[in-house]
Amino acid sequence: MTDDTSPFALVVDDDALILLNTCDILHDAGFRPLDAGDVAEAIDVLEKHDGSIRLLFTDVQMPGERDGFDLARETSTRWPEIKIMVASGKAKSGPADMPDGAVFVEKPFSADLVYDRLQELLPEGEKPEPLKSKVGG
Repeated sequence: MTDDTSPFALVVDDDALILLNTCDILHDAGFRPLDAGDVAEAIDVLEKHDGSIRLLFTDVQMPGERDGFDLARETSTRWPEIKIMVASGKAKSGPADMPDGAVFVEKPFSADLVYDRLQELLPEGEKPEPLKSKVGG
């Protein structure tokens, strides 16, 4: 469903199963998923692909000193063109946690819920073709 013109999405989660599942969901939505297991690795990927990543999908709780909220805020500051989706099964999003325009998804999430949030998050001109065809479920 994706090709060389599909936008990149970076998925950040320390749980390999959730990481794989989220990458599959975003691939089906028309993205070319990249992945990272923690904040430091994610920043490396963002720097390496500077300007070509359109979506960050990050877990909140990860190993290391920084969490997904930190990553979301830094991404918003350094790469304001990247849309941000934050997911957690434990942490709740407070007013200061998320950058403007980011959306929160509670775990466990379904593909349909992710598609719905992507519909809200992405402007019409930035939606990959497969996501455009998933309008309304």
